[in-house]
Amino acid sequence: MTYVDEDASSGSGDDVNMIDGHNKRQSGVPSGSGRRKRSRKATGDAIVDAMLEIAAASKMRATAIMKSEDQFSISKCIKVLDEMQGLDQRIYFLALDLFENPTAREIFISLKSEKRSPWLQRKCGASSNTSIGMDNSDLELDKMELVAAAAGYYYYNSITKQPCRSFSPKGGGFMVELLNGDDVFCREMLRMDKHVFHKLCDILRQRSMLRDTAGVMIEEQLTIFLNIIGHNERNRVIQERFQHSGETISRHFNNVLKAIKSLSREFLQPPELATPPEILSSNRFYPYFQALLIFLMPSTLQIQDCIGVIDGMHIPAHVPAKDQSRFRNKKGLLSQNVLAACTFDLHFIFIYPGWEGSAADSRVLGAVLDDPDQNFPQIPEGKYYLVDMEYSNMRGFIAPYQGVRYHLKEFRGANQLPGNVEELFNHRHCCLRNAIQRSFDVLKTRFPILKLAPQYSFQIQRDIVIAACVLHNFIRGEERNDWLFRSVEGVTIDELPDLDEQPEIQLLSSIQDQFALSLRDSIASAMWDDFLNKWDQW
Repeated sequence: MTYVDEDASSGSGDDVNMIDGHNKRQSGVPSGSGRRKRSRKATGDAIVDAMLEIAAASKMRATAIMKSEDQFSISKCIKVLDEMQGLDQRIYFLALDLFENPTAREIFISLKSEKRSPWLQRKCGASSNTSIGMDNSDLELDKMELVAAAAGYYYYNSITKQPCRSFSPKGGGFMVELLNGDDVFCREMLRMDKHVFHKLCDILRQRSMLRDTAGVMIEEQLTIFLNIIGHNERNRVIQERFQHSGETISRHFNNVLKAIKSLSREFLQPPELATPPEILSSNRFYPYFQALLIFLMPSTLQIQDCIGVIDGMHIPAHVPAKDQSRFRNKKGLLSQNVLAACTFDLHFIFIYPGWEGSAADSRVLGAVLDDPDQNFPQIPEGKYYLVDMEYSNMRGFIAPYQGVRYHLKEFRGANQLPGNVEELFNHRHCCLRNAIQRSFDVLKTRFPILKLAPQYSFQIQRDIVIAACVLHNFIRGEERNDWLFRSVEGVTIDELPDLDEQPEIQLLSSIQDQFALSLRDSIASAMWDDFLNKWDQW
């Protein structure tokens, strides 16, 4: 879609310079762009200097007038007038009108006492049709200053208009520059590469999820939405940038939010059942997180594959005062607790926002598992997710060992080597589970609105989280070389341990409990044996 800036000035392909007040066409001698730029800059600088001189002269004149008005004020003239003897009453009142003229006041005060009465009689006897307003020369000078400044400003902008980042276009001009400009600027404003943006616009248009309006194309509607969630911009800023009313901005934001959210079932998909390549390609994780478990009876063998990670993500929330106690988390901040599941490829599988910040992660997960309407992906037989210490170790979810080191920062320094089988398992569990921390980091970096509490209704705040995750997955699928995903490749995101990081006590059946514990112990034992006997480095 090509945008045309209707406000842009048109012209021929010939270069025309303004020199000494005349239009002179360039000569046949070729001149480089550098010469034209220097000429334009020099001309612009001269205009700016002239404008500054005019402003300085005007300021000096205003200062002089103020000083003069203080010395020859109306009150001072009236005081002298009252002291004059034998002055006719008619002349007195006409003199008050005369004193509205600063020049008349100055002359009156400067005259000698005996000369003031004849001067007043002559002046007040003049025709009443004579205007005694502002000095004409002052008025004309003010007009000249305004005209010169306006002409200089217009001319300076017209000759120095260049396709660069030194100005901020608005309205249609902003969209023209955004979609036809360089990729870096487009990526900065849209939070995605240009071809990904156009692909998303095509999807929304072809499926009639959005429609072009007389004044706002789908591309601009989506750009408005991405500017808000990608820069946490307020409605007033977006109004100025796109030159639309606040109602128009709000309407298109809500329409795009609804459309993106409706794509969640398509882009938030269960993981593949095969062993993830991130596990297969690492001898620290394989074959341990694809364990062969002897379940209960020696004749029962079963492959157990780790297929993803589950964790809670706290997003700052804006809620009414009556609800704030429920939404205040362990750190004393207002937040919504978002249950998230992702693959090791940083794709989100499941998102469940809207829980109070005070709710424990294990409680949120339990509520989701107990409610079929939440559509949590069914965990296939022989598959499981990694969870952290806030969750219970149960069938389908493998948690780390309690009471021993777990977080990566605890394994740095002199005591970095694991001292026992539980510490080794916890360290590798944390390394593999770090995929969800990298996903959270990319998500919040791309959409900073998730780092602050936006001033929207709580339902809109929930929907923004879902829409951001849908866009996250869409970008991941369309551009593997996306700059934000690339920035976390091979990087470990430090995770601060939560206060009182303990799971809620849950009553599990003996079979579930035994299965989960046996699986974790078998993985940990295999790791420890190889660590002691085969590995030179851990």
